[in-house]
Amino acid sequence: MLYIVLSAAIHGVEGERHSSSERVIFLLPSASASQAASGWSATALRCFNLLGKSSSKSVNQVQAQATEAMAEPAYTIPAFRERTAEGTEEYQRVTTKVGKGLTVIQEELHRMRMTTKAQVESLAIQREVKDMMTKRVDLLDDIPKMPDFLVALRPHTVWEKTPVKLFCTVQGNPRPVVKWYKGGVPVDPLSAPGKYKIDNKYGVHSLIISRCVVSDTAEYSAVATNQHGTATSKATVIVKRASGAGESCHLGLVPHLTEIHASKLEVTLLDRFSVSFGVEGGSISLVCSMVVVPDLPNLPPLAQWYRDDKLLKPSKLVEMAVGGGAARLTLPQLAKDDEGLYTLRIFTKDGTAEHSAYLFVSDAAPSAAGAPGAPMSVKAYDINSDYVLVAWKPPNTVNEAAITGYFVDRCEAGSDTWVQCNDAPVKVCKYPVHGLKVGHSYHFRVRAVNSAGISRPSRKSDKVTALDAAESERLQVIKIKGKYDIVIKDDDLEGYVTIPGEPTDVHASEIFKSYVVLSWKPPSPRGRAPLWYVIEKCLAGTGAWQRINTAVKLHSPRYPVFDLQDGQKYQFRVYSVNMYGSSEASVPSEPIQKVDEDGVPSAPGQVVATRNTKSSVFVQWVAPKHLKNLMGYYIDGRIVGSKEWFPCNHKPFKHTRFVVHGLIPGETYVFRVQAVNVFGLSEESQESSPISVEPALASPSAPYGITMLSCDGSSMTLAWKSPKHCGGSKVNAYYVDKRDADTLLWKEVNLAAVTERICTVDNLTEGTFYEFKVQAGNLAGVGVPSAPSTPMKCEAWTMDEPGPAYDLSFSEVRGHSLVILWKAPVYTGASAVTGYFVDMAKKGSSEFVTLNQEAVSHRYLQVTGLEEGETYVFRVRAVNASGVGKPSQLSEPVCAKALPGTKEIEAGVDEETGDVFLSFEACEICETSKFVWSKNYKAIGDCPRVAVTTKGRTSRLTFTNPDKDDLGKYSLVVTDTDGVSGSHTLTEDALNTMLELSYAIRHPIVPLKHGLNYEILEKGHVRFWLQAVKLSPSVSYRFIVNDKEVTSGEGQKISHDVATGIIQMTVDHFTRANEGTYTVQIHDGKAKTQSSLVLVGDVFKAALKEAEFQRKEHIRKQGPHFAEYLYFTVTEDCTVMLACKVANVKKETTFHWYKEDDEIVPETPPNVMSGACALPIPLFSRKDHGVYKATLSDDRGKDTSVFDISGQVFDDIINAIAKIAGASASELVLQCTPEGIRLQCYMSYYTEEMKTVWKHKDSKIASSEKMRIGGAAEMAWMQICDPSDKEKGHYSIEISDGEQTHTRTFDLSGQAYTDAYEEYLRLKAAAFAEKNRGRVVGGLPDVVTIMEQKSLSLTCTVWGEPTPEVTWFKNEQEVASTEHTKVTFDGGKFASLVINKVTPEDSGKYSINVRNKYGGEFVEITVSVYKHGEQLPEPKLGQPKTPAATPVPPKSPAPPPKTPTPTPSKAQTPASMKSPTPASTPASTPVPKSPTPTPKSPTPTPSRGMKSPTPPRFMKSPTPPRK
Repeated sequence: MLYIVLSAAIHGVEGERHSSSERVIFLLPSASASQAASGWSATALRCFNLLGKSSSKSVNQVQAQATEAMAEPAYTIPAFRERTAEGTEEYQRVTTKVGKGLTVIQEELHRMRMTTKAQVESLAIQREVKDMMTKRVDLLDDIPKMPDFLVALRPHTVWEKTPVKLFCTVQGNPRPVVKWYKGGVPVDPLSAPGKYKIDNKYGVHSLIISRCVVSDTAEYSAVATNQHGTATSKATVIVKRASGAGESCHLGLVPHLTEIHASKLEVTLLDRFSVSFGVEGGSISLVCSMVVVPDLPNLPPLAQWYRDDKLLKPSKLVEMAVGGGAARLTLPQLAKDDEGLYTLRIFTKDGTAEHSAYLFVSDAAPSAAGAPGAPMSVKAYDINSDYVLVAWKPPNTVNEAAITGYFVDRCEAGSDTWVQCNDAPVKVCKYPVHGLKVGHSYHFRVRAVNSAGISRPSRKSDKVTALDAAESERLQVIKIKGKYDIVIKDDDLEGYVTIPGEPTDVHASEIFKSYVVLSWKPPSPRGRAPLWYVIEKCLAGTGAWQRINTAVKLHSPRYPVFDLQDGQKYQFRVYSVNMYGSSEASVPSEPIQKVDEDGVPSAPGQVVATRNTKSSVFVQWVAPKHLKNLMGYYIDGRIVGSKEWFPCNHKPFKHTRFVVHGLIPGETYVFRVQAVNVFGLSEESQESSPISVEPALASPSAPYGITMLSCDGSSMTLAWKSPKHCGGSKVNAYYVDKRDADTLLWKEVNLAAVTERICTVDNLTEGTFYEFKVQAGNLAGVGVPSAPSTPMKCEAWTMDEPGPAYDLSFSEVRGHSLVILWKAPVYTGASAVTGYFVDMAKKGSSEFVTLNQEAVSHRYLQVTGLEEGETYVFRVRAVNASGVGKPSQLSEPVCAKALPGTKEIEAGVDEETGDVFLSFEACEICETSKFVWSKNYKAIGDCPRVAVTTKGRTSRLTFTNPDKDDLGKYSLVVTDTDGVSGSHTLTEDALNTMLELSYAIRHPIVPLKHGLNYEILEKGHVRFWLQAVKLSPSVSYRFIVNDKEVTSGEGQKISHDVATGIIQMTVDHFTRANEGTYTVQIHDGKAKTQSSLVLVGDVFKAALKEAEFQRKEHIRKQGPHFAEYLYFTVTEDCTVMLACKVANVKKETTFHWYKEDDEIVPETPPNVMSGACALPIPLFSRKDHGVYKATLSDDRGKDTSVFDISGQVFDDIINAIAKIAGASASELVLQCTPEGIRLQCYMSYYTEEMKTVWKHKDSKIASSEKMRIGGAAEMAWMQICDPSDKEKGHYSIEISDGEQTHTRTFDLSGQAYTDAYEEYLRLKAAAFAEKNRGRVVGGLPDVVTIMEQKSLSLTCTVWGEPTPEVTWFKNEQEVASTEHTKVTFDGGKFASLVINKVTPEDSGKYSINVRNKYGGEFVEITVSVYKHGEQLPEPKLGQPKTPAATPVPPKSPAPPPKTPTPTPSKAQTPASMKSPTPASTPASTPVPKSPTPTPKSPTPTPSRGMKSPTPPRFMKSPTPPRK
């Protein structure tokens, strides 16, 4: 190969030489120089045309040199090559140019030859120097040396916003590691990207602070460290600020800084926002971090955000921020309007830096199940003074019912009240809203409707103001001298116009099924008066005009008409009207018919889906044949095998290609497309072909991390890391190239592909430095080569320690742990490798921590205790008997964070086969992925103990014959993924459990819910049964009783139910012969089981007794019987009810109650037809003890129920009464009596059998003469007799019902006790006076009727202490004792008035007054005297008639009741007759009573004015009426 370099300086037209030169290199395939020379003529001709003209000064010289160089033997021109004169001239001209070109070529060749010679000599000298230095270094390498600074740091004083560079040179053996510190704190370049730059070249260490600020003023130090010691160099950096910039300036004048514009900044985008997914109503931020140089706080870069190529502006819905090393776009209230392609464009020094990603916004949860999603992109068009046209885009309906229409709502700006504009849903995505107020601003929103409900409202539209659009057109602006504006209205030019002209151009601007929008041009002239319009319509051709806007004044030249009939054509005309009158009618419109102008678009054409990335698919389709004002497309997807479609986009997409994101890696999908316009969605396109979500096929990226594993002086063993991107196909080939470090020519190492990431390169020269590069290949081809490795010296390794481990990889990366794996060193050293140490450091840090204190012998290590989200790097050092070897190359940084959807390996047993298996479901796979199983992190491969099967994203490892040898830790790695992996430790206990389950599956039994059991049925039948968990229809079974199989027949029935799993046998007549053992044997497919029941001895006797009882019960229930036997209940008023329920009764059935065999006849006869009977026992007490019985009988039989109220039953009833009474008990009430102070508790019922306890100061009170305890039917009381101060204190009553205690209290102390004691003394004195006052004890009638001439004796017994005085009166006149009227008073007890031979004059009102010092009593008697033969006189003043009777005076002081008292017959007794029974009050008329004085109730009624310590209502009576 011969290289010819043509170099020429290009001259301009005027002979000026350009600053650059062009060089053209020709590669001529020639075997020798002579061949090259012979072929030069044609080549040189082409070169000359490219090179242009050369300088005239060197033409002759070049030509001469060319002639000499191209000299050839004499040559005779053949006849056929003879040239004409013109040809000769042309030949000479070309020859001249070629000569010039060859001269230039020759000069360039000479220059290149000299340059090459100089370079070769220089390389030889460098190689010689290098060899000498290497020998010197080899000698010095053996001498350990601590770090030493040859050149130390020096201090700097700089201006703010200028850079500063700190340099130092350090030496030491081994080579020291230098760390930089600021004020004793390590300098971290990652903490402020672009701020610090740390470098190390040829032993010179540098720290560059790119843009200083005042806070950078500090002492900086460089610390050099190796294993022999540490050295430190320090220097101070002072950053000054210019005068007037916040602090004084000490360094003099500040150079003027030119203004820096944002476009002059250098911006590098780092972390970029990816494809994002949001939900309506949520919020999202798109963030892109960047490095800005210089980073000026007050001058951030100029950033612009775009959505679908439309520039976004900051608003309430769009927030933008730039600064702090990031550009951020926040959407605080997401809606589907926000979906689209977002682009960040940042202006930089070199132009713009851009990044784009798609944002998907899905529908929020619907307001009702099945309701459609919200419409979007609501906008108002054609805005007039009282009319706007609202338009929107329809939502996508995937699995929801079709949309039937839309509701449009409006809201005035500043208000939250929405008003629905249309009564019926409109079916197109446009609606004319009229009736707006002029000058008012409005927002609009839309809701979609389908059969399931109404959608959520759309995002409200931008604010629009209802203004006359034609008003601005009526203004003319005239400029005078370019700076004065004169505004003239058309009204000024029209003159004085009253009645306006007629409108023109009446037509339909919108025609739909739902409505028609009429439009026209305003009149001219118009006039200054306010203008409105009147519209008329008629059927086309009829001329019958009818006004249609009677209730509305139209101010806009637009009007929607809704009530047109289908199929009819209409014409319209318009009048202009103002305060002066109406114009002429406009010219009628063309006939207008209410029809759809267009329908939905036709379905899109063929849909093709192709691979894009591991989670996205590229979908493209053919546009519909009929677009019909297309808005865009909706794309739907479906997983193959599923019936549910899902939306891929939620806002119509305008193009015919779309990238569907968010798909499951490795899953298979199909897609379809629908076109969208104002009428809705088209029919679905045909489905695409199924496509698996895999990255697009491409050649792999470059391998990296080339490292040397071993060298023997003539060969090197290399290893490298696999490409980060495999290109969608498995990497199956690697190609290695090499070159000397001193040359540029690469040579191939392997012609045949290397399949492993390790290669031994042979035939190397010892001592030579080599560089290597590697290329990876897959089905798509060979990828780009890696970057050249660092130069590696071919020198034999002779150290005793092992070489580096290699191929570090990670598995089971989780939030706090991971597993690191590696391969053993190729070079083992003087002895075998015995273990490994693993070191770890955080990314960006050089401080490594050894994770294992003792070397591990296996080539993996589980690392725990990591910080979730933190990034780490690792290295491995091998160990042998000689020591620790070289560390491996650093691993790739790994973030401690589990992949989304990561699962672990699960152990289980196959329900059908009983196989023990381990299963793993990958969260992502690709087409080239493989599931690699390992045991104790050693690949299993083909092993007879296990079998691996894979289906989709799930891989299963099945054990063929599991035993203890299979115990261990199993792990799995899914190749060609982002680290999908998992592990599971199989323990002995878990294996034994699974083996038991496996045995049960392989040797199945029929599982039983319940074993064989028995139950006694209603008629005394006995049912033997068991229940299986599951039975198949083909189940077979048999019953065995006492070793004999029984079958269904007379006396027993055998059956089963597959649905419930019950198998049963019913024995109709259970007798002593049925004692024994019962067994059921079941066969169901391969499974079988049996269950037995031993029914002998006491168990059998109990079953037999129960069966006989049930048999008798069945017989009993054939006639009238008790469905529920006697039981008791207690009502709210504490009445005890004995109740029972009866069944199978009829009208003739009789019911009787008995107590101790004595029949009880209740007030209300029992009604057996009601099904229940009850016997009330009011005021229940111990007297109600006894045996109660109820009988039920008719011609079919008799039944009896007995209830014994005694013992525990009696206590239960008392407790039930106490529970109700205690709950109703009032608080304690104080009542004073002549005997003392009484505390009373009122309740619904009280009996002494209730468990009540009275307490005084928490001490129980026993009934005594001092403290009496008693009660009445509705009250319990405790009386303190003759109270004293000792009885003061807190009193309580406790009523116990066996479950809880009801407590009521009263505090008898202080004023309450004082008032009560005073009342007691008063009542005691009153009682004494009442006891000793004079009174008539008995003997006097109320009325006496007597015949004249008879003797009347009025005799009574009186009492009093002291003896009272007795006075008789007649008609209020005192009666003196005479012969006719004799008054006597014997022994101080018996007073009498005897009238001998009464006459009519003796008739009248008689009375007796008995009185002593304590009081007395006045008793009246009415006496009537009638003549012989007269009828009895009519009773006067309500007095009864009495027959004639002659009273007989008492013979002895016997009680007067023995004296006969006349009593009228029943027939003669009027209804108003008084009872002869005396009343209990002292004021009543005296009647014959016992002569023994009986004191009255000791509790007299106090006077009204008396002060009582208790509420007045309790003073009326100690026993209130029963509720």
